[in-house]
Amino acid sequence: MSLKVLHIGKYFPPFAGGMEHFLAELALIQVQQHSVTVLAHQHAWHWPTYPLPSQPENYADIQLYRVPSYGRLLYAPISPHYPLWLKQVIKRHSPQILHLHLPNTSAFWALGQTAAQSIPWIIHWHSDVTSQINRRLTLAYPFYRPFEQRLLAKAAAILVTSPPYLHSSPALQPWRSKCHIIPLGLDPQRLPLPNSQIIDWSHQQWQPHLTRFLCIGRLTYYKGHSLLLQALTQVPNGQLLIVGQGELQSQLNQLIKQWGLSPRVKLLGHLSTPNLQGLLCTCDAFCLPSLERTEAFGVVLLEAMRYGKPIIVSDIPGSGTAWVTGEGSLKIPPGELPSLIGALQKMTVEDSLRERLGQSGQQRFFQEFTLQAVAQQISEVYETVVKYS
Repeated sequence: MSLKVLHIGKYFPPFAGGMEHFLAELALIQVQQHSVTVLAHQHAWHWPTYPLPSQPENYADIQLYRVPSYGRLLYAPISPHYPLWLKQVIKRHSPQILHLHLPNTSAFWALGQTAAQSIPWIIHWHSDVTSQINRRLTLAYPFYRPFEQRLLAKAAAILVTSPPYLHSSPALQPWRSKCHIIPLGLDPQRLPLPNSQIIDWSHQQWQPHLTRFLCIGRLTYYKGHSLLLQALTQVPNGQLLIVGQGELQSQLNQLIKQWGLSPRVKLLGHLSTPNLQGLLCTCDAFCLPSLERTEAFGVVLLEAMRYGKPIIVSDIPGSGTAWVTGEGSLKIPPGELPSLIGALQKMTVEDSLRERLGQSGQQRFFQEFTLQAVAQQISEVYETVVKYS
């Protein structure tokens, strides 16, 4: 069944984020079956207050609109034009499914619009909002929760990315009967083996004779980058490349200098997709030492698994990270420095362990997490919802 689908997203590539990357990948594969429109925010500060453009952006047959955004408050885009754009996009494209990707405070505007209320809603639950580390989010959540619960009450179906996250999410407990566990996925055809030029560039980023550890992710409070740097001080035969941007960049640079890690650790900032793929192909192991359930799934884990890389991952209670990697990883308690040091040391000396973990993870990726299979499951939910709405 071909349907008109409107995705309500927070941001869209080139913004670098797991939720945004998945939304783009999903939309690209859905256009083979459905008519797909995406409404997201400009990820850069944007002053002009122009109305809805006469034509959407052309993004590989996706009809894409980026609403002007004037900065962020607690990671939420400040976008006063969003309700008007939402109303106009619905009028222009007449969607049959409203697919809301949460968390995203702008999705709350759908609660007050008659046009949006008349369309079946699918909520994609990427993560909870509360945090054990970020006190500001904890204090703000009581104001967010009533709107979140109203969205969930209105939804015809809720897509949750892993069994552990569904079982542990307080926000989802009243609505478990309409939750569907569908993991995130990636299209392996969009993750090719890099060409020789990219491979040469990637090798140049590494030091010789040291085990190559790679970490990719936003430089933010829950990713555990400082813990990883501290662990590297006790693993002299390991080196680390960190890819990503964020508010902790200056702090992490200071720690690298303070702990004498400059010869073995580099912050590379934002990289192009081919260069990222080159580093994934040439690293010895991938690290995701996140600290709490804000790391709900870890799309970047799928990228490492696709390339057959062994993984060190935090086994976060109630998160999907350890579930995603299965037998393809060494799992450590979140925030536990000795365990992280031990995992890094194991990876530096046990070549057979790295090979076994990498093969297991790659096999799991192709069995469970290809985007084609994920998109088909989502389409089946769409069809059921439209049929009974």
